[in-house]
Amino acid sequence: MPDLTSPVRVAVVGAGGIARGCHLPALSAAGDAVRVVAVCDVDAARAHELADAFDVPGRHTDLAGMLAAERPDLVVVATPPVAHREAVIAGLDAGAWVWCEKPPTLSLAEYDEITAHEKDGGPYAAYVFQHRFGSAARRLRRHIADGELGAPLVAVCNTLWYRGHDYFEVPWRGRWETEGGGPTMGHGIHQMDLLLSLLGDWNEVHAVAATLGRRVQTEDVSFAIVRFDSGAVASVVNSVLSPRETSYLRFDFTDATVEVEHLYGYDNANWRWTPAPHVTDDERIAGWPPAENTPSSHRAQLAALLAAMRSGERPAASGADGRRVMELITALYQSAITGRPVTRAELTADDPFYHSLNGGDPRGAVNRLQRKESHHA
Repeated sequence: MPDLTSPVRVAVVGAGGIARGCHLPALSAAGDAVRVVAVCDVDAARAHELADAFDVPGRHTDLAGMLAAERPDLVVVATPPVAHREAVIAGLDAGAWVWCEKPPTLSLAEYDEITAHEKDGGPYAAYVFQHRFGSAARRLRRHIADGELGAPLVAVCNTLWYRGHDYFEVPWRGRWETEGGGPTMGHGIHQMDLLLSLLGDWNEVHAVAATLGRRVQTEDVSFAIVRFDSGAVASVVNSVLSPRETSYLRFDFTDATVEVEHLYGYDNANWRWTPAPHVTDDERIAGWPPAENTPSSHRAQLAALLAAMRSGERPAASGADGRRVMELITALYQSAITGRPVTRAELTADDPFYHSLNGGDPRGAVNRLQRKESHHA
């Protein structure tokens, strides 16, 4: 466990847009709680540019060398997905806690391999699922846990975004072996994680996916029906073909509908609560919206992660809690590619989709998705 009587020493691995736009600003906003000691990137010029922009002293191009020289308490992994596994394991083995960008890994097999490198009391690996940490989502989670809204019945989880052809000119995007999947993996994962953090465990997925408008190896749109252990049913849509972009979640309970619509982050103003016609007691909606107005953000999740580090406890969006959305995505792809419903219980080590989200057959997966495209044309 790191000595947290002094600021947490942080190293950032990957000096691209997500590090510059999200991680370094969040770390800077943490003030004296952290000290960013190094940036590491295979591109030396990019590492120096980011380090200069945020006044970071250490600049490295070799991960192992950086870990040995800087001995960070926390490693932030902001690389493309294909490099997550190696960087996270290296950080854990060096004794550092790790905070890794989404998607966590390219497969459940990689996720479980990482978990095997954690130790009781830390270090642990956590993953960036910042939408859980806004004050509105935290308050709704308490309402659900306390049964204040009645039973969850119906949910909608839409990630309808737009990414043009130029977005996929980055070599690792839109490819099974480097990104793991399409918008189901790289875009909708945030909304799906929030859905699961609120409604809990799922047990069956029935999905379709297609490649309709982008020159990619993976899908560019997917649809799914998800059954939950609670009995609730959700529809999940992920797209990068939608000119009017939105991130929308809706939860219908016995006594209320709760909705949030935003794009890349929300605050309390993005949420709406509609009581059922039979609910007339104002006390039933006491505490909504919350008095606190914390937006969903890397900054909010970082605060929770630092608190977990200080107490030596497993953080949220880690371990089994972080794995749940990877399980859902795996089952969604398996259902879309095989054309049948998939249960959570099927996702064992002898399932080919456990090891690769296309079932180990990228060309066959593409062909099946393309046939679905032709069928619906």
